Amino acid sequence: MRNTITRKLSTAAAGGVLLALALTGCSGSTGGSEAESSPSGSESSGTGELQQIVVGVLSIAPSSAMQYGIDEGIFEKHGLEIELQRGQGGAAMLPAVSTGDIHFAVGNPLSVMVAKDKGLDMQIVSGYSNSLSEGNDINGVVARADSGITSFADLEGKTTTVNAVNTQGDLTIMESAALAGADPEQIKFNELPFPDMEAQLELGNTDAIWLPEPFLSRALANPDYVLVGYPNQEAVPGMPTMVTFTSGRYAEENAETVTAFKEAVTETLTSAQANIDDVRATLPAFMDMDPAVAENLAMEEFDAELRSDQLDDMGALMMKYEFVAKEPDVDAMTVQ
Repeated sequence: MRNTITRKLSTAAAGGVLLALALTGCSGSTGGSEAESSPSGSESSGTGELQQIVVGVLSIAPSSAMQYGIDEGIFEKHGLEIELQRGQGGAAMLPAVSTGDIHFAVGNPLSVMVAKDKGLDMQIVSGYSNSLSEGNDINGVVARADSGITSFADLEGKTTTVNAVNTQGDLTIMESAALAGADPEQIKFNELPFPDMEAQLELGNTDAIWLPEPFLSRALANPDYVLVGYPNQEAVPGMPTMVTFTSGRYAEENAETVTAFKEAVTETLTSAQANIDDVRATLPAFMDMDPAVAENLAMEEFDAELRSDQLDDMGALMMKYEFVAKEPDVDAMTVQ
């Protein structure tokens, strides 16, 4: 049974909440929202009815594994009715998770670790997806073919566009540039939504763009653009790109729901990885994607097991580039 509703998360409103939390010390003791105290945000009453939970996802290809799990009835099997709520970036979903407006989210682990560093009580529930340690990776940096930019070292003094600063894009690009002998502090970063980046590159308003799939394949199909490189493979090979997370408060008050969600996600991702073509088949409807593009799209590796070693390496880079005040303790911020 297809038991999902999708809606768009207001990034402006969410960003305002995050700023407000930051200005008040980012206390994890913010009051619970209606969603957190309502039946859909609390433990099951034992009636056998499906428990309704809201899950934040990004409008990118790997999120389709959640839709696949819904379509396959996996979440229903575990007693959960999922409402997918879309956001532009992981950071925008954090305050909504913190307040209980959404119960879980699928987003990049760096944003979760930064939020934890700022005092938001976030807890990682499971792994979700990982970049590929060799071959064609699932995100990359693209430049114009006539720009003269052919390596990460060439980005020094140039403007590179990412979807959000102080996240995986700029972190891995800076480290890749440093490994290539450039000064990463001399790279200028600006922000744009992924769908808008290619047009700005064509207009010459940016020198390079950082793209995940399906935007990466679409850009590289244009002979006017070239691949600069895969920054994840340079900085942290096989780096986790997304994890599932919730608030510490929700995890404490809804332990059974968190367990059911983790088990459902684990089953979903195991099945998704084994049946990757079926996941691709969800993309035309999930992302309004051309079926021909979806059929051959490179996908991330789905795995609910958390790659703690790679996350520790990411945490060390976050300290190096001053994304956080202290190195993240991944084990301490993971639901056990």
